[in-house]
Amino acid sequence: MTQLFLYPNFNYFCQMSFYWIKTNALIKKIFPNYIWSIPNNENKVYLTFDDGPTPEITQWTLSQLKQFNVKATFFCIGDNIQKYPEIFNQVVQEGHTIANHTFNHLNGWKTSTEDYLDNVLLCQEQILKSENLNQKSKIFRPPYGKIKKSQSAILRQLGYQIIMWDVLSADFDFKITPEKCLDNVISNVKSGSIIVFHDSKKSFKNLEYTLPKTLEFLQQKGFSCELLG
Repeated sequence: MTQLFLYPNFNYFCQMSFYWIKTNALIKKIFPNYIWSIPNNENKVYLTFDDGPTPEITQWTLSQLKQFNVKATFFCIGDNIQKYPEIFNQVVQEGHTIANHTFNHLNGWKTSTEDYLDNVLLCQEQILKSENLNQKSKIFRPPYGKIKKSQSAILRQLGYQIIMWDVLSADFDFKITPEKCLDNVISNVKSGSIIVFHDSKKSFKNLEYTLPKTLEFLQQKGFSCELLG
């Protein structure tokens, strides 16, 4: 996931190279059909991990979550599920929510609606191959946060919840320090936040530093980590 909130009909955004760590309130109003956060008064937050399963990194992520007795939602790439079914099944068996992130990590803006939907459904086929999956909800996050109106409309008609985010760790950004990555999260999280991390090779330098400290911070501040779906 890279620059976000770059949407069709807002072409002047397309050349921007920044991303928001805390999702701008205006964006949430412009795109109300997407889930950006889940407001509540109970200090519930929602940890999410994109782009796995990834050998070693996903297992490390699971071990950190288990250490703090925390559950999360994993937005999986179908091709990675196919390549690493044992790791995927471990995510399922440990009680985390599985969500769809397309089969090939497609950019919706650069993909026809037909091809994009086919790719989402191909990923869903991989997800449903797990014998241990006991999950009825269909959850989807578009890679890069980029999805056309036509793609979104059909996916929602098919029963998918389209999950965006409220807090972006930016762990994928090799230009920031691990300390900055941590600050991105702990300075912006609030009750209801949907927080994005990545269990990918690209992000691991920042993730390795940030995730344990984030989990410790959330525990100390009385937040509970809940599942989406």
